[in-house]
Amino acid sequence: MISPLNLAQYIDHTLLKPEAKLSDFKLLCDEAKRYEFRTVCIPLAYVAFCASELMNHPTEICTVIGFPLGNNPLSIKLGELKFALAHGADEIDTVMNIGHLKEGKNDAILDELKTMVDLCGDKPLKVIIETALLTPEEIQMACRLIQLSKAAFVKTSTGFSHRGASLEDISTIKKSIFPPLLIKASGGIKTLGHAQDMIEAGADRLGTSSSVTIIHELEV
Repeated sequence: MISPLNLAQYIDHTLLKPEAKLSDFKLLCDEAKRYEFRTVCIPLAYVAFCASELMNHPTEICTVIGFPLGNNPLSIKLGELKFALAHGADEIDTVMNIGHLKEGKNDAILDELKTMVDLCGDKPLKVIIETALLTPEEIQMACRLIQLSKAAFVKTSTGFSHRGASLEDISTIKKSIFPPLLIKASGGIKTLGHAQDMIEAGADRLGTSSSVTIIHELEV
């Protein structure tokens, strides 16, 4: 049986609601300290605040770039990325340009991802592919491009589409990649059972705003 601490190390404790206030991010960091989540996943504007709140604590800072649509010009994504790294981000979640993927603009996608990977240096880049909008074949192609870019993770979802991660998504991704590329499942993971199913299916990281509820279920 997985322990609460071990499970917490899978979790990016997430707050990306547009209505979230500074006090909500303070609470998020307090929860991260208590439960020792792997990261807090937060909007760009709150990176510096959360980095200060979590100074000298092992929980790291994850932020989102080109979020949630992914179709920002590369220059804008790079500006966001530079800001994130300068203000304390340890991990970056960026959204692939899904329109480009569907148009077959694979070279443009790969060039963009490689540029971002290079700028990240030793900071992990997770690439969100919004699986809810893709066919299995498109998921496979997205995974191939991410693998070639040398990004760290394929991430399923933003949480802003009509559904989040499914076990079928994880299975398709798992069959489409090889080490060292990892999988982050996100979107709609609200229960301990769902979290465990995602890990058993192959997820190496979980993005969820229900982190505390999930850990409490495990502690019962």
